[in-house]
Order: sequence, then C-alpha cells, then structure tokens
Amino acid sequence: MSGSPTSDPGQTSFAALRGQLHEAAAAFADGPGALEGILLGMVDDVDRAVREPLEIFPVCHHSPASALAMARRLREKQPKVVYLELCEDMAPLLGELRNCRLPVAVQAFASDVDGFPAEWAPLSVVAPITEASAEYQAIAYALDTPGVELVLVDRSSDHVFQWDSRHGERGPEGSSGPADGAPEPEAALHGEAVGVEIGDLRPRFAELEEHLLRHGKVRHWSEWWHQYVEVPLGDSDHDAYRQVMFLVGSLFRRLAPGDGDRVRVDEERERYMWTRMREHLAAGGVDPQDCLYVCGAFHAASRVEEFGVAGSGSYEISPRSATTWQHGLIPSSHAAIEAQFGLASGSVSIAATQWAKNLKRTRVRPYRLAGQDGAKKPRAAKKAAPAVTAPPPEAADDRLSGFLRKPPVLDTLDEAELLGWSVEIVRSARRAGYLASTADAIAVFETSILLAGMRDRAKPTPYDFQDAAITCIEKDTVPGRRDVRRLVEIMMGGDRIGRVGYDALPPLARDVHDRLAPLELKLQQRGVQRALLDMNSRPELGACSDVLWMLRRLMPHGAARPIMGERKLGERSIQESWDLALGTHQRALIELGYEGVSIEQVLEQRLRRDAYGPRATTAIVLAAVEDATLYLGGRRLADELGARALEVLAAERTVDGAPEVLRRIRGLLAYYRTAEPVLPPWVESFVKAGYAHYCTLLPTAFTDEDATVGQVAAMLGFLFGMEGLALSLGCDRAQLELAVAQSRPTDPERTALLWAAQVQLGALSRAELRERCDELLANPMAVPAYPRYLSGFVHALVPVPGLADVVVEAVSNAFGRLPDPVLLPWLPTLITTLRAGAADLAPLLIREAGRIFPARLAALDAWVPPWREMPGAGASDDGRTQAAGGRGAALLFAHPGTLDAVAGLLGCDGMWDEPDAGTAGTAGAALPARHPGTASAWESLLAGA
Repeated sequence: MSGSPTSDPGQTSFAALRGQLHEAAAAFADGPGALEGILLGMVDDVDRAVREPLEIFPVCHHSPASALAMARRLREKQPKVVYLELCEDMAPLLGELRNCRLPVAVQAFASDVDGFPAEWAPLSVVAPITEASAEYQAIAYALDTPGVELVLVDRSSDHVFQWDSRHGERGPEGSSGPADGAPEPEAALHGEAVGVEIGDLRPRFAELEEHLLRHGKVRHWSEWWHQYVEVPLGDSDHDAYRQVMFLVGSLFRRLAPGDGDRVRVDEERERYMWTRMREHLAAGGVDPQDCLYVCGAFHAASRVEEFGVAGSGSYEISPRSATTWQHGLIPSSHAAIEAQFGLASGSVSIAATQWAKNLKRTRVRPYRLAGQDGAKKPRAAKKAAPAVTAPPPEAADDRLSGFLRKPPVLDTLDEAELLGWSVEIVRSARRAGYLASTADAIAVFETSILLAGMRDRAKPTPYDFQDAAITCIEKDTVPGRRDVRRLVEIMMGGDRIGRVGYDALPPLARDVHDRLAPLELKLQQRGVQRALLDMNSRPELGACSDVLWMLRRLMPHGAARPIMGERKLGERSIQESWDLALGTHQRALIELGYEGVSIEQVLEQRLRRDAYGPRATTAIVLAAVEDATLYLGGRRLADELGARALEVLAAERTVDGAPEVLRRIRGLLAYYRTAEPVLPPWVESFVKAGYAHYCTLLPTAFTDEDATVGQVAAMLGFLFGMEGLALSLGCDRAQLELAVAQSRPTDPERTALLWAAQVQLGALSRAELRERCDELLANPMAVPAYPRYLSGFVHALVPVPGLADVVVEAVSNAFGRLPDPVLLPWLPTLITTLRAGAADLAPLLIREAGRIFPARLAALDAWVPPWREMPGAGASDDGRTQAAGGRGAALLFAHPGTLDAVAGLLGCDGMWDEPDAGTAGTAGAALPARHPGTASAWESLLAGA
C-alpha cells in the first residue's frame, strides 16, 4: 500500500497496519496499553529496517525458505559487497569450502589460552554450514562472482569468550526435541565447541513458545516453524519475505525475558557489526545501495544507537587477547547441528528435503561453489544480467497486512508421495528387525491423514508421518539399534555427514595421508577399513607402522586399533593388522593439525606437557619417557624427560604412584640393559635417588592410613629389586636396614609385609616366620584376621618372590588345621581379600602350588607335604639344610650315566663310592674338605671386610 506523505516518514508505508493493530489491542486488552506498545513497536522495527539504505536481509539458520529467498535476491540485485554475520577471523577459510562435501563447520581452535581461565582450555568455536542455508548462498555468490567482496562483520572468536562464559552461546532448546535414547555418534562431531549460527529464531519467552506449540498443535518448535513460517514463506516475494522476518525477529526480541547477560551479548554483537560495516564503507567508498547485509532476523530488528549507516553511536571494539587461534574446517552432520543448537531430531534433514523440493518447484538456480563435491560442471559464460536497482526506501510497500490477513493455503494431499513414504518406512523397519507388513504401510498412510486432519492440516507433514509411523510400527520394544523415529529421519534425507577434502586439510593431516599411502586404502571414507602390514616382505610398511602407533597414542579410541601385533620396549612385530577409521574421526585428525605440522612434533609437545604439567607425578613422567623411547626413538627427549622424572621424584612426599613407578622403571632398566651398551646417566641417578627416597619414606608408609599395602609392597619391591644396582652406585644398605627396623605397622597386612622384608634382610629366618604363622593359627583371637596376614604375604611376593613356598604352606596349613565351623565363615573373607588386593600375584602362587602338590588325584592320599617331611621342621634353617644334605643327590645315584658321560668328556677316570649306612647323610660337601684353600681364602677375605 502507499500513503500520502506526512511529517513523519515512518507513517507512510505502514499506516493501515498500525491502525489495525491499534484496534486489535483495544479489543483484546480492553484499551490501549502495554499490548499496543508492543504491537506498534514491532511495526516501528519493521519500518526502520525496511527504510535502511543498506539493505538488510534477515535469515533463519538452516532455513530452506531463507536460502531460496537469498538465491533469488542475489540474482536480482547483484550486490558488490556482501556483509555476513559470521566471525570475522574465519574469512580466510571460506574459500576452502569448495574442497569439501557439505555439511562442514568452520572452526577456530585454541589449545593454549592467554587471557582466559586455564580450565576453559581448549577453546573451540564452530560455525556449521549446509547447502540449505542462506549464508552458503551468499558465500558461493561472493566467492565465484568477479568483483564481489565478502566481508565478515561479526565478533571474532576471541570476543566470543571475552563477552560470555564458555558455554554462553549454546542453544537454549537443548532439551526440546531430540529423540529419546542414546545419541548417534555423528551428533558428537562438534565435540564441546561453542556454536555460532546466523538467525537464532526461537522465542526466549517460555510462555509464548508454549502458547504457540499448544495452539499450533505441534510437539516442538522446529515443527511449528516448518508449518507456519517455513512453508508459507517458500512462495512469497522478496518484500513480503523481508517484512515477515523483520516482524518475527521483532516479536521475539520484544518478548524476550530479562536475561541481562544474553541481551548484553546480543546488543554488543549488533554494535560490533554495524561499526565494522561503517568502517568498511568509509574506507572503500562503496555505495550502501550496492551492498547487502545478511544477518539473523533477531538482529535485523535491532534498536541500538549504532544501527544503520547513519547510526549515532560511537562504539569502540576491545582488543583481542594474546591467545593464539588456529582455524580450519571440520566435518559436520545434520545430527551434530541439531544436537549443538537444540533443534528437534531430524529437523535439519527435513529442511534439506524441503530445500530440494523448493528448487524443483520454483526452478530457482542456486549458487554453488565451483569445484564443490557433487557440483555440476560450470556452464559456458553468459553475459551477466543487469543488476536490478532496489527501489528507494521511501517506496517500500506494506506487504505485512496482506500476508497476515491471507488465509492459509491448504496444500492438496499428495497421495503418491505419502504412499511412497509408507512403503519405504515399512521396508526400512523390516530391515531393522521389526515385524512390519503391508497392513502396517496402509495403517501408516491412513493414520498420517488422520493426524493431519486433527491438526487442521490438509496435507500430512513429515512430522505427522513420523508420529503415524511410530504409532503403527513401533509397538512396545525396539528390536534393533534404531527406533522408528530414527528410521523416518534417515528416510527423509538421512544424516548427511560432511567431509573435508584433502586440499582443505591442515599440513599434518595431509602428511598422515601421504605417509599411509602405501597401505592403498581410501582413508578419507567413513567406516572401518582393515590394513594388513607384512614388514618382512615389504620393509617400506615399517614407516606406516610407526605412523599408526603414534596415531593410536594421539587420537581417540577406534581411530587406529591394532588387531594383531604389539609394540613394547625392545619388541617390534614383523606382521600387524589394523582397523582404521580415520575418515570417521576426521575432526580429531584435523585438530591435531592445530598443534603442529607433524605427528612427531605433536607427540613431543604432548609428552612435554604431561611431564612439565602441574599435575605431573613420577609415574606420569616415566610413562612419557617410555612413550618417547617407544614412538620417537633416539635418546634426546627420553634423557630430558628422565631428568625431569628425577626432579619430580625428589619433590614427592607420598607413595601413591609407587606401584606404577616400580613397573615403569623395571621395564626401562630391562630395555636399556639389552639395547644400550651402558645405562643412561639419568637411570643411574634415578635408582640412587629412588633408593634413598623410599628408604626415607618407608617407616612412615608402614603406619600411614592413606598408603595401601600394595603401595608399601611396591616401595619394598623397588628397594630390594634395585638393591644390587644401587649398592654398586654407592648407596648404603644400612639405610634400608634402619628403615625396616624403624617400621612399626599395626594392621595385619603390613605386619606380614614387614616380616617378609625382615626375612629378605636376614633379620628373621624362615623357621621363625613359620612359627609365627603357626602361632596365629593356634590363637583363636587371631584366626579371624588370618586372611589379612595372608594378603600381606601375597603382596610380599612383589619384593620377595622367593617366599611363594611359604605362602602356599601358610594357606595349606590353614585349610588343614582349622575346623570347618571356623574355616567356612572365614573362607569368603580370604577369597575376596586375595581377589581385591593381589589378583595379579595369583599366577605366581598357582605355579608354586602346582610345583608342590601332586599332579594326579590318586597320589593325593599318600602325599606328604614337604614341610612335614623335614625332620625338626621349624627348629632352624640349619636343620632344613641338614635334612636336605641327608637325602643327598638321589637323582645322581639313581641315574649315574649322565655324570659318567660328562666325566668321560672331560677325561676323568673314577669310580663311584658306595654309601656307607653309618655315614650316609653326614659326609656333607666333600670338595671343600679335599681342597680347603678356596674356603680359607674366602674366610680371610670376609674377615678383612
């Protein structure tokens, strides 16, 4: 409509609409007031945005109607400058979209933060882009049209975190529509990144949204938008589209609740964008009539002072922090977009299907980047159509009145389409394990029409069809991995998953693909692929094996999983088999590229970070040493990290990591002793420092309630296992003896561990240890605690593995001596104690028991335990030695042929002596008696020492 000019230009175009809203406010609210102010204010917002010389194009993110209107307007207007609401630091990456298969997301990533809290790291911002989006149309037009400039005007990634908390940009409808059950793996493609989208059009007033959903007879916001905005706008002209989107954005903005932080961030963004656009216009001298500003409808209805080319505000943009940002493209998916921005499950797939229908119906030719995956070959160059000059702002007609008063267009039922849906969902359901039949297809068809009629719709929407399919097919259980809701989503368009092309990958990712090229696999494809490596016949595959082992260390589980073959210190397999899913985990590989230019560099940086981090322990640093030796080779980094392990050990005051330290240092010692001519200096220093360190902490650890018996056993294992090397390096054994003598444990487990240490040091004989065990079994008060003593003895096998026979004897005596009323209640405690505290030491006990006990059941009745055979068992260790000597070398006398053969080989002639019954067992060792010189020399040496 057009009106006569008045003194107030704002009354020119929308005077009739203002009058109608004034009458409606008076009728519904019993007089003008707050409602009239809101309604008329919305018209003011629309009028203000329409009259802006710099054309504002309001959009909704991932809206086919917005994308269709954008494609139309770009071909009509042919703007020279396109201002886009997107983080300005992401501009250099947009050209790489032509090397990708959409959907993908532009990402800004920072692992080392400077100016933000350390617990926020890593920082990640993503902006997903799909084909059915207006921003992609604008990007494709600007990049492929000569003479057109694309300018990103939204805040930088750094300002995203400056202005808001880490999760401040997450969509508000996270719980509004995703399907029940576990999410699909594709929904996690964005990780924990903060999402930035264009056109966050959703009511922030919960009561308003509830009202719209209830009266619209829909379940969630995505369905309401599709039914009442998306479909009607698909056939509207440019002016009607803009004014409706301005009106919707103004409505949601004026009815937004008083969330001060979010409103502040929205206004900051609007000031930022208009400031950037005015700066660009002033610097380039571009006519605003030749520009197009693409932004969300919520921001198009802005009321900040900086709004417009002639805005009056003076906004100063704060400087960025010192954080270094890396930028790249990562794969995205429909499910990831829905999960991150709180959209209903399947809504993005339905939007993609609607986009294809719109293009086919309207015959609009969309823009697409040249070389885009799946794009058609460019046609021959034609003479560019002359740009259509936009009408002056004063001449804008009122299209809102007609649009709002027009009755909804009832689409006719497309029976062929609905029938095809019904048949296809039954076919998919049968493949997924449902007992669906043709009758179910008919039921889904009829129920879809019934639901649409109940909701005042002539044509069933995809959401109506989804509800009907769930009702008719999914009875009570889900037989497979996917329910009917998910099957409908896949049928409607599927969860399209994007892929970043090779040319758009960071250098590290390209290097990985190049180095794995000998495997002859399509590593960019999603899914698991099997790689077989035979380094014996193809030595060049050894380099691929090195890359795969490093990827296994750096990437998430499942990206590179070994099936056959292993890599340990000093061991390398000649044949390996791998399951590779690098295409599925492409995002993780891309983010590795933000940390370095090669996987070796990234691995070295991570090992240093672990070793020098604030939570580094000796065990963690030794693990880093082992990984450096295992994957990187050489001694430079390993020696540096080993020196760091020595520093961390000296600063530790607890024994929490003693078991891991013992295991790591044992493995490293075994490796260096076989692979190196001499031990590295840091290993010798570590053993010396560790010996003194654990000797100092030992008395305290025996009485510390926070230290477990396994940790104390590991300390003793370090001291006894490294004793020979430590003494050769100058340590004093008296320090260990004093530490053991000063230990005063009170609980049974540590007491038994102390007894084992005393046996190892010679302060307690085996016979005395057996006597103490017998005393415990004979004491009714001590019998309930006997399982804990046994647990201590089992842990003692770590430092004193030679006590395995004593432990077997102690367990056997308990089973043989205790009566059933005492043994049966006591047995569960014994089993649970040994399983919880010494499960890894059980094989040692089993082997020892297998050596002692008879192998056949028939021999068990006549079998006598060896500890009962010994005369005077329990008297002294000398008695045991004498008993052994009395038995003599029975095997040699029974089978003398072996010794005769050895004597003949050495040229010795001699006769066997017949043992005298009176002297048997008392002769002892005859050799020292015949040659006493050796024994005398030992005696003088020991006496002098």
